Amino acid sequence: MRLADPPRPDELDPVERVSRDELMALQLERLRWTLSHAYDNVPFYRRRFDEAGVHPGDCKELSDLAGFPLTTKQDLRENYPFGMFAVPRSRIARLHASSGTTGQPTVVGYTRGDLDVWADVMARSIRASGGRPGDVVHVAYGYGLFTGGLGAHYGAERLGCTVVPASGGMTPRQVRLITDLRPDIVMVTPTYMLALLDEFAAQGLDPRASSLRIGVFGAEPWTERMRAEIEDAFDLHAVDIYGLSEVMGPGVANECVETKDGLHVWEDHFYPETVDPFTGEPAPDGGELVLTSLTKEGMPVIRYRTRDLTRLLPGTARPAFRRMEKVTGRTDDMIILRGVNVFPTQIEELVLRVPGLAPHFQLHLSRPERLDVMTVRVEARPGFTERAGAAAALAASVKAGVGVSVEVDVVDPETLERSMGKLRRVIDKRPDN
Repeated sequence: MRLADPPRPDELDPVERVSRDELMALQLERLRWTLSHAYDNVPFYRRRFDEAGVHPGDCKELSDLAGFPLTTKQDLRENYPFGMFAVPRSRIARLHASSGTTGQPTVVGYTRGDLDVWADVMARSIRASGGRPGDVVHVAYGYGLFTGGLGAHYGAERLGCTVVPASGGMTPRQVRLITDLRPDIVMVTPTYMLALLDEFAAQGLDPRASSLRIGVFGAEPWTERMRAEIEDAFDLHAVDIYGLSEVMGPGVANECVETKDGLHVWEDHFYPETVDPFTGEPAPDGGELVLTSLTKEGMPVIRYRTRDLTRLLPGTARPAFRRMEKVTGRTDDMIILRGVNVFPTQIEELVLRVPGLAPHFQLHLSRPERLDVMTVRVEARPGFTERAGAAAALAASVKAGVGVSVEVDVVDPETLERSMGKLRRVIDKRPDN
């Protein structure tokens, strides 16, 4: 694999070189400002803090944050569209929004200062991934209300890169652009990167001969097995990026290419905690990730429940900044099937072990009679014909590895519906009772 050197110390932001104690002092200063900013300017937070009997002045040290109430996606939906904003709408420079496929959409507002911070943390993330000024960056995340495309775009420009704003879709054209424009970096969802791999094969092109040396992948959980497949297929470094629109967008955390051992959270702007996903109580050994913005002006978020499951670990490549492990699943994607907890990432690991199957799958839940049934609908790779054998092999692997019996339906390539380059993993068609 082509070498990806870590940045020189003089290339890092000054805050990336501080001690842990210095970073924590900065966090506390910014946290106190954020709590006051939210309390003074967002009626929702003033009401929620008052109901909990806490006041911004009660935060004397970072651990005091655990006494403040949690914020959920439902809270954002109930205050749609502008109820969570902390500045007049005349100061909002941009709006982004969720798709609303699982309910009322959520709207996020950014001031000009917020957009500058976002570009800064994205530039920091691309540099941590191995990118440098002058690199050509192919952005295949979707543009528009989705935060992925524009977040990557402005971060790459902030770093001094040349951006190819390809957006999502039109896969044959994506491969042609990569071949002709010779980008150094691709930023896209990991499952769509594998769709690009199939298209390279369809066009008779060797992906290992492409110019790509770094892939920055996010917007969905992905496994180490998928990383290994992408790195081997393209001869590049596959690096994980994390974010969510409610907190900022991509760029909340990023892996460092020299270690690839978890995502360093950019804690000068985002304060992470983990809580028990069922009780909401602090869970220092790992659980649901909770994030508090420390510098957002337009729409601060206090103890936002991300629904992502992970652990927080000490920093390595950036010693002052804690790492979060790769997201292992989401609380809203966890399936309890006949008493067994199942996460889509478990199925992904097994799909990737079966020759001929692509990692594009959905889990369909139904209850035709008394018991729940899960059907794994998975796409075949182009040209693969031994579908019955692959289906039987996957069903046997799931039974042995996860402990549940499933049905498997192997479908044609590009059959499953995608949104912004990623699949909706769980389709629950069970009756409510």
